[in-house]
Amino acid sequence: MITLSNIHKSFGSLKVLNGIDLKIEAHEVVSIVGPSGAGKTTLLQVMGTLLRPDQGSISFNGTDITSFSTNQLARFRGQHLGFVFQFHQLLPEFTAVENVMIPALIQGEPRNRSRQRAEELLKLMGLDSRAAHKPSELSGGEAQRVAVARALMNHPDVVLADEPSGSLDSHNKEELHALFFRLREELGQTFVIVTHDDTLANQCDRTIHLLDGRIGTPWQAAPEAEESAGA
Repeated sequence: MITLSNIHKSFGSLKVLNGIDLKIEAHEVVSIVGPSGAGKTTLLQVMGTLLRPDQGSISFNGTDITSFSTNQLARFRGQHLGFVFQFHQLLPEFTAVENVMIPALIQGEPRNRSRQRAEELLKLMGLDSRAAHKPSELSGGEAQRVAVARALMNHPDVVLADEPSGSLDSHNKEELHALFFRLREELGQTFVIVTHDDTLANQCDRTIHLLDGRIGTPWQAAPEAEESAGA
């Protein structure tokens, strides 16, 4: 589905991604883990076309999207990708159902059809009774499930989630994690999830370990540590 080849990304003199090769298959639930500063969020943003790589290529279902214009990438994101963030990022002035509708309205879908789709998704999330509530009237777990519904609004091929349960208590974490796998079973949804939660990472089909901007293994030491150990 998504193939990243030799991806490099720097911010000034700081090299964040150093030659990433990665393929995400359809219907997978993949976690990305690693220490702070390893490049996890940057990798997710490059994969989601929110950041352009300095070097390398990104293909989606065989189509190279690396050279797409800004407008083409925006259209591509709206049609193929969904996003979930650590803090739900719901618009406070809108109700739950209105927040879920927004991606479809941006794509020019009719309001009535968008509302029907949004209501169906909220029901799938167990939130149909909360559709008319604003974010301030929702619990943290409810707000994050609304954010998941919003991510699913345009039938995305893949949902990219950045620490989606990082701000939740243990009970709501478990519910959200279970929801991801239920959506994979019921909708065939693909997820790529950046997480520090070992329980979630261990439940995923695959775990990608990042270290110093490279894909490694959980036991792989940094080069400096290896040199010190051998000295």
